[in-house]
Amino acid sequence: MKSHSSRAPAIGLFGGVFDPLHSGHMAVARAATRKFRLDAIFFIPSGCPPHKAQSPITPFEHRFAMVVLACAGEPHFIPSLAEADTSGAFSYTIDTVRRFQSQLAGKSARLFFITGADAFLQIATWKDPLALLDSCDFIVAHRPGFPVNRLADAIPPELRAQPAPSARRSRVSRDAAAIPLRRTTVHVLETVSSEVSSTGIRQRRKHGRSISGLVPRLVEEYIEKQALYRA
Repeated sequence: MKSHSSRAPAIGLFGGVFDPLHSGHMAVARAATRKFRLDAIFFIPSGCPPHKAQSPITPFEHRFAMVVLACAGEPHFIPSLAEADTSGAFSYTIDTVRRFQSQLAGKSARLFFITGADAFLQIATWKDPLALLDSCDFIVAHRPGFPVNRLADAIPPELRAQPAPSARRSRVSRDAAAIPLRRTTVHVLETVSSEVSSTGIRQRRKHGRSISGLVPRLVEEYIEKQALYRA
């Protein structure tokens, strides 16, 4: 993991169910890498996500295999087994972030948790949301046209930064894509317009329609060979 010049390494943690990982996820990761000069992004398939407790999801081994295939040939993208616990216990983002902080202790790394806008709107329902938003920066990806003010409204008011000096106010006004918090920042990342979604891909497979171009080529081959998402 090579950092840019002598600055502290910037590490992205991209969490998600990834059922399956698709081209939109890859576009987000590439855009985040460019904009925030990330040295590495760990793709972290959820083990047992609480918000999917009542919904069937594909076994972890398949979802992780698709992440591995998608990351092949991408030197800065790293498949992670951080939430691979098969005991059935829920996977919580705050625990994952703390695990990485412990592993990176002493390296002065800056952590960015990457997620989508729809998921971030539910941040108040995540485990220990105040501690989580205090613990690392967030990169929240959204499609063009998304009302960014909804993201700010989802953040508990006690975490919002106090009124800043004029110089900082000027900077923030020029960069409306940054929401300063008391200890961290929520960065808003507009990505390419795309209607691709994991749900849509599963539906296309269920009805025998092509998913070519919607997922990385190796992921498409894996889905076909493993007969995933068939009715």
